[in-house]
Amino acid sequence: MTKERLKTVFALHMLLMIYSMSGICSKMAAGVPFLSVPFCFYYGMILFLLAFYAIGWQQIIKRLPLTTAFANKAVTVVWGIIWGFLFFHESITSGKVLGALFVIMGVVLYSYADREDGNDKK
Repeated sequence: MTKERLKTVFALHMLLMIYSMSGICSKMAAGVPFLSVPFCFYYGMILFLLAFYAIGWQQIIKRLPLTTAFANKAVTVVWGIIWGFLFFHESITSGKVLGALFVIMGVVLYSYADREDGNDKK
């Protein structure tokens, strides 16, 4: 993997982390009265994060094959587990850990297979 592609994959994962933060804001907005100041703040944050993600996603798919970028999107499940634990004090069960490991293995296997097929353009 070239240094440029490694930077792009890292940027993709940071972008996916930001995308997953919209879930935090959604859950926070669900816990406050509709159209209250906190609700509007959380809703505004959701829109901001999704707009940032949309622009960043377009930049990523210029540099990576769409199939590779989309396969990596599954890591948002892992971020969801982490955010649930940190912000909402949800428990991390062995089932969640096992599921997260399957997601990570799938992303790694797909990325490896994508490279083996010659789809690694850069």
